[in-house]
Amino acid sequence: MSLLDRLHARLERQPLTRHWRVGFSGGLDSTVLLYLFARLREHGLPGDLQAVHVHHGLQAAADAWVEHCTQVCQKLAVPLDTLHVHADGAASLERAAREARYAAFAQVLPQDGCLVLGQHRDDQLETLLQRLVRGAGVKGLAGMPETRSLVAGRLWRPLLDEPRSALLAYAEAEGLDWIEDPSNADTRLDRNYLRHEVLPRLRDRWPGVDQVMARGARHLAEADELLGELADLDLQRARCVDHGFAWIPLPNLALAPLQALSEARQRNALRAWLDPLTRQPDSAHWAGWQAVCEAGAASDPLWRLEGGQVRRGAGRIWWVPDAWQVAPQSLAITGQETSLKLAGNGRLNFLEQAAESGWRIGYRQGGERLFVPGRGSRELKRLFNEQGVPPFLRGRLPLLWRGDELLAVANLPGLDGLPGGGRLEWQPADGMGGFELG
Repeated sequence: MSLLDRLHARLERQPLTRHWRVGFSGGLDSTVLLYLFARLREHGLPGDLQAVHVHHGLQAAADAWVEHCTQVCQKLAVPLDTLHVHADGAASLERAAREARYAAFAQVLPQDGCLVLGQHRDDQLETLLQRLVRGAGVKGLAGMPETRSLVAGRLWRPLLDEPRSALLAYAEAEGLDWIEDPSNADTRLDRNYLRHEVLPRLRDRWPGVDQVMARGARHLAEADELLGELADLDLQRARCVDHGFAWIPLPNLALAPLQALSEARQRNALRAWLDPLTRQPDSAHWAGWQAVCEAGAASDPLWRLEGGQVRRGAGRIWWVPDAWQVAPQSLAITGQETSLKLAGNGRLNFLEQAAESGWRIGYRQGGERLFVPGRGSRELKRLFNEQGVPPFLRGRLPLLWRGDELLAVANLPGLDGLPGGGRLEWQPADGMGGFELG
């Protein structure tokens, strides 16, 4: 069976797709893939076909590569979309370029579209070895998935079971031209070192190592799928516990169900929970979770991760994004308002009673007191403690003042009443794009 026939057989097992986007760098892999899809189009490929080239600007020849890709696409009558990106390589240029590339792909992928990439089995083996020497867990050692979701569509690597030699043979038989990236020979880069120095020796020693490692990756992918199902069960138990702060628009979990799990299951559940929120912590960084999990109820531990923190409060753990670390700004009220936009802190509504000119919105500084009907003047700190207000929330709760008199605290039952009988309602910003920040 030819390479085209094998691709066609795999295509028949894929969901119906109307928008095909081929990641096209101009190198061997993507060139073969684009030609194959152009042939599939001749045989009735449903939907539109378009190539996408990402211009990183990291090589002097990058502009020439765009011209090469343009000529190839004109020859095949395939539209080409060229995307210019900037890779911030402060930590790892390879990783930064990859992240910029996938972000660009995600932006141009249509609803229900499929991004097709040309990674092959040799790429998979390099990925496995690279992750192994970095101490990756089950998910990492499962390698690159053949398919996964990508924003409103999906990503597919149809050549992942094909060796590079099969792609090279096809390209030579068809007389294709492709770009040779000179950086691919630089063995100072980890992936290139594995490709040129390590894998050839492994193959000399164990001729069947490619198939064995690919099979091992599939086994680990199955194990990762089972761990994902277990995480879903554990997270479901931690999510279904009711609490009194459902109006806080931050991801959260009940702590007690997590504490009842073994340490390994805790980490497994938290990896799944954190996956859409932040970069996964490395092994040493999990000490931060232990501090949060084991701290006393009266303490305020935090686990700092990229883009935010995991905090405790009200018997739960919360993902608190970095935007919540910025102190909100006070606001003077100059008219009879019923709704106020708070800079960086969502929106404040005056229910059943409009605000009065001269009132102001402030935030906790310490030492505040509030008159509570039937109880007299009480320290705000004590009132927060009585209602179990999470520590990370206390500095963001809008306080309504008239001169030096604290009138109300938004959203807290018994403390949110306005002088005329209305109520102060706060709709917080989530700091992650779901609610406006001002």
